[in-house]
Amino acid sequence: MSTTLPVVAAVDGSDDSLRALDWALEAAHRRETRLRVVHVRQYAAWAQTDVLVAGPPDTGEDPVLDQARAHLRGRAFAVATEYVGMEGVPGAVLPELGADAQLLVLGSRGRGGFASLLLGSNGLAAARDAECPVVVVPRPGREVHGEAPTETGPRVVLGLHVDSPDEASATFAFTEAAQRGARLQVVAAYPWPVQTWAAAGQMMPLVIDEVAVESETRVLADGFLAPHRGRHPDVRAEPLVLPGDAAGHLVAASRDADLVVVGRHRRRLLAPARMMGSVTHAVLQHAAAPVAVVPPAPPEE
Repeated sequence: MSTTLPVVAAVDGSDDSLRALDWALEAAHRRETRLRVVHVRQYAAWAQTDVLVAGPPDTGEDPVLDQARAHLRGRAFAVATEYVGMEGVPGAVLPELGADAQLLVLGSRGRGGFASLLLGSNGLAAARDAECPVVVVPRPGREVHGEAPTETGPRVVLGLHVDSPDEASATFAFTEAAQRGARLQVVAAYPWPVQTWAAAGQMMPLVIDEVAVESETRVLADGFLAPHRGRHPDVRAEPLVLPGDAAGHLVAASRDADLVVVGRHRRRLLAPARMMGSVTHAVLQHAAAPVAVVPPAPPEE
């Protein structure tokens, strides 16, 4: 991964964004690159003709950026940091920041009356539309169901769809695990029980051996992971092959994890707009750990 581009942290004065700022500082330190702290001062979309950019960086007074400076003052990491103020609609400006970043980091914010849905529209827009990976840092204390990890220590979780594996998210996850000295837990879920339509609109279970399905899923996962293991021999990558809901398994695996890595859907001919997918959306909303949404690699010419 290139170290010429900065890690960008979006701040807005909230505790959520300060947690994201802490995460971004450590990420910049691990990547040996600079940190860019950006505050987008919101104005109404109807009041301006250009909602994406605000011209050159604003060097005037900005209490939010002053707060960020004070928050980072005296930190142990010696990371070159720049502070940028912009004006616009955050949901439009934030994704554009990814064009000049190797990583965009922001916090989740409560929206509406559902306490468990802690990601706002700006975070969703950035995760869906940014050209670089986007990390969303959740509020502390999110509860997830499932058993606690049996092994302690740093852990990165990767969601893997064996039928259409994503190289970009796997590369990102292996790199993160290597930088952190963490093991990589690869969650590969397969649908179960498998059903099909029968006569009169009834669902009928297929006669399929679940052990065979699990074994085939594991073989496909190991085959996909083999070249990544070769490039990162120090990373212990362990497939976790489970039946049922992929999103639920990833959320459960997020408990005490350092990071959860998921991919974003590639654009399709009949659906040219960027899409995240239901699994990625659910993980962003409910995971207890920071979530990295990785855009697909550009198609080869």
